[in-house]
Amino acid sequence: MTSTTSASSGPHLGLPGADTFWALVEQAERRSPDAVILADDHGRALTSAGLREDAERVAAGLRALGLRPGDVLSWQLPTTLEAAVLMAACARLGLVQNPIIPVFRHREVGYITRQVGTRLLVVPERWRGFGHAEMARSLGAEVVSLDLEGPPRTGLRLPAADPGTLTERPGLPAPSASGADSAPPVGAGECRWIYYSSGTVADPKGVRHTDASVIASSSGVVDGLGFGAGDVYPIAWPLAHIGGVAMLVAALRTGGRLVLFDTFDPAVTPGRMAAHRPTVLGSATPFFLAYVAAQRAHGDMALFPALRVCVGGGAPTPATVGQEVADALGVPGVVGSWGLTEFPVATSETPSDVGAGSTVGRPMTGVRVRVVDGELRLKGPQCFLGYVDATLDADAFDDEGWLRTGDLGSVDGEGRVRVEGRLKDVIIRNAENISASEIEEVLLRHPAVADAAVIGVPDERTGERVCAVVVVRPGSAVTLADLAAHCQAEGLARYKCPERLEIVDELPRNPMGKVLKRQLRL
Repeated sequence: MTSTTSASSGPHLGLPGADTFWALVEQAERRSPDAVILADDHGRALTSAGLREDAERVAAGLRALGLRPGDVLSWQLPTTLEAAVLMAACARLGLVQNPIIPVFRHREVGYITRQVGTRLLVVPERWRGFGHAEMARSLGAEVVSLDLEGPPRTGLRLPAADPGTLTERPGLPAPSASGADSAPPVGAGECRWIYYSSGTVADPKGVRHTDASVIASSSGVVDGLGFGAGDVYPIAWPLAHIGGVAMLVAALRTGGRLVLFDTFDPAVTPGRMAAHRPTVLGSATPFFLAYVAAQRAHGDMALFPALRVCVGGGAPTPATVGQEVADALGVPGVVGSWGLTEFPVATSETPSDVGAGSTVGRPMTGVRVRVVDGELRLKGPQCFLGYVDATLDADAFDDEGWLRTGDLGSVDGEGRVRVEGRLKDVIIRNAENISASEIEEVLLRHPAVADAAVIGVPDERTGERVCAVVVVRPGSAVTLADLAAHCQAEGLARYKCPERLEIVDELPRNPMGKVLKRQLRL
């Protein structure tokens, strides 16, 4: 059975005429040159004019190193101003940029750089105790390394709202010549971005995007969240994730401000974020639990007095966590959104309809959703061009050109999308399909359960059986019988109840909060 829903036409994407990433940088400068668009946890800030100036300078440095439009520049940087400037510099020069999340190591980085034909690899010399530059050089790549450890120092000029508080860091190539000495790219439909999946499969898949598709991906942030001038969003998740470019585009489009945090310490970072008076907080369960704990430790006075919305991304937010957020932080809950690296921010709730039937909201501008045999399929402007390995494309799209998402779900009569699990995350027990996410939601309502994941494990008699992998709350205890009784009391059919229990200290997650179930199955 197939059902289809389409988004209504929404606000125009971007600014008039700004159909490339670099055009957005230029128009943001013309609109509000002195507005701070980026800040960080080190007291630094970049205005719209400063971002363009530094991007032009770095683009000239890259050109002096021999890079030309169409060359592939891979970068593996933490969430820093340097990374944002490099993103804009690559766009200025017309390079194909390949952001790599910082947790990838030799195997993944080597695989990626070989597959895309990296011309230059930009990395920290060392970061959080790991020698990224040593790794990069061992792969045979041409390398530019940045010294990002220790306090910021002189090197990368970053204009601040208050020059007296400005501190700087070294590192990006910067010749004395100004400008990139070439015209900016004008086409929005060529491949300019290559993102890789976060390592939940044996070999990550390279996903090719255009300026047009990454600009479209910001629609969920601007139209869904209402992100705009006056908003402040601290982010501590990887800027190298495809959500990073969506947020940076949203800031360029609207004049909102991003505050970049290169590390996240649950005990310290929420307080440091609070100093920036955020209006938006995200983006996954571990972050939300840290914000709630910080607020409770702070007392009755609001730690985030300007906060208007919390947004989830990368992984579904359990209903119990959403309620904790609502109770502690004074917002309606966590605004859900849904997308893939291949099709970022396809749907989003709005702050006014958060929690409406446990959905991830309606399709964004220009996006269409259909359901085929229980699978959600997509068409829309943020769809990727195809994989770096083109042999994978045939399985990615159906005969009518709809992207096969691999997500199970439904669309209600008001156009809201509900995601109900992954095709690959279905447990088949005695020929009955069981949704792991359905059981996880029930387990998380048990008072002794702090975190939970459900996987299928092989069984000679039933094919597979349900295994619950659980993190227990401090001072609590739980047994398999306890969980089975809880699930039945919550209305789950007996065949869906856990038949095996594994208790762990924490669940393995990728940087965006998604549980790495492949590791649990090992």
